[in-house]
Amino acid sequence: MKYDIIIVGSGPGGYVAAIRAAQLGKKTALVERAEPGGVCLNWGCIPTKALLKSAQVYGYCKNAEHYGLEFAGEVRPDLAKIVTRSRGVAETMSKGVLFLLNKNGIDLIPGFGRLTAPGRIDVDGTEYEADHIVLATGARPREMPFMPVDGEHVISSRQALTLDRLPESMIVVGSGAIGSEFAWFYAALGVKVTIIEYMPRMMPLEDEEVSKTMERAFRKLRATVLTSTTVKSVKVNDEGICEVEIEGKKGAETLTAGIVLSAVGIKSNIEGIGLEELGVAVEHDKIVVDEFYRTNVPGVYAIGDIVPGPALAHVASAEAVCCVEAICGLNPAPVDYTTIPSCIFTQPEVASVGMTEQQAQERGIAYKVGRFPFTASGKATAAGDRDGFIKLLFDDGDRLLGAHLVGASVTEMLAEPTLARTLGATAHQIARTIHAHPTMNEGVMEAAEAAMGAAIHL
Repeated sequence: MKYDIIIVGSGPGGYVAAIRAAQLGKKTALVERAEPGGVCLNWGCIPTKALLKSAQVYGYCKNAEHYGLEFAGEVRPDLAKIVTRSRGVAETMSKGVLFLLNKNGIDLIPGFGRLTAPGRIDVDGTEYEADHIVLATGARPREMPFMPVDGEHVISSRQALTLDRLPESMIVVGSGAIGSEFAWFYAALGVKVTIIEYMPRMMPLEDEEVSKTMERAFRKLRATVLTSTTVKSVKVNDEGICEVEIEGKKGAETLTAGIVLSAVGIKSNIEGIGLEELGVAVEHDKIVVDEFYRTNVPGVYAIGDIVPGPALAHVASAEAVCCVEAICGLNPAPVDYTTIPSCIFTQPEVASVGMTEQQAQERGIAYKVGRFPFTASGKATAAGDRDGFIKLLFDDGDRLLGAHLVGASVTEMLAEPTLARTLGATAHQIARTIHAHPTMNEGVMEAAEAAMGAAIHL
């Protein structure tokens, strides 16, 4: 069968590309070997957030007396029910994607897609043709030779979503978004968690002040954080206990835990999809593309985790729209990779966009900082969530360079600084935009005022 556009992979890059193509009048097909919605909706972003919400509610229940409430009995987490709810949320969202595909007249082709020739793709033995083929095959957890994943004792994020019991102890290797979120989830439910990070600080891609704040938050949760620490090997002994050999600030030592979670990054799904046969250029595990996601082979495109750039769902979606609109001749603006919002859904949450102080210093950019601590926020105090701060960086023209937020619900607040950076807003413009009171978001205005030397509440 002949299509205008075939997309391979139905994650937040693939299904968005398919819907946008259909909206623009193209005969579109979407190839998917598993559930609609890809890893994000089924085994990543969405079910993880469902788990985290359960842990947050559990925390509120345990601390109910701080809000003047009393429970008649003990509140205990039921992991099986928590996981069941999480899987239900994922299933609901996957069905939502399927509804959207049907609504837009997109053919869903089940199976594994492989390029066979320019304009041709094989799906489990059936060949299809298209003028344009967009690869959006995503990524999977990266496995390291010194830490082989067996799915039972040494697990990846996929198994971490569906454990059938709470272990007494867990070692989490890696403190990026995935590692930190699972570490917080299990620590919040009472598991003895140790986080091991190779870099000098946890959440190493975040602003240094953010990293230090989150290290304190995890230690407050009675989790152990080991930075500047290398994992040498992970073995499972005869009793089923994980033995982790590390080299850190105290030298060499061996840690033990019931489960080890490998959260050391992801690997692009580019094997076996026909790249070599067609001569599609690949560098460092990523497909080489131009600003409109065209590969070196005419008619073949790639988006999402398989191309250079942040491996984030919303980035894949933005790339999808840009790619399809370029195919359809709409001349879209290229994706601005300097203004990509990033969120980590721990408690407190972490949200950021733009430059960190370290990046500004490395590039020799003059800047000034405006801060607002949530200890000064009426809404945060009333809610009992006073941990964290808002930090805004402005250049010498007073335009926003970066925003770094730690606190309750800051992931919901990040859109304003992201829009401000996109539009080139100044500290004065942000500070003079009236913000509703009482809200956590007032802190953005207050931080901008602080950068101007006109702070009211500090």
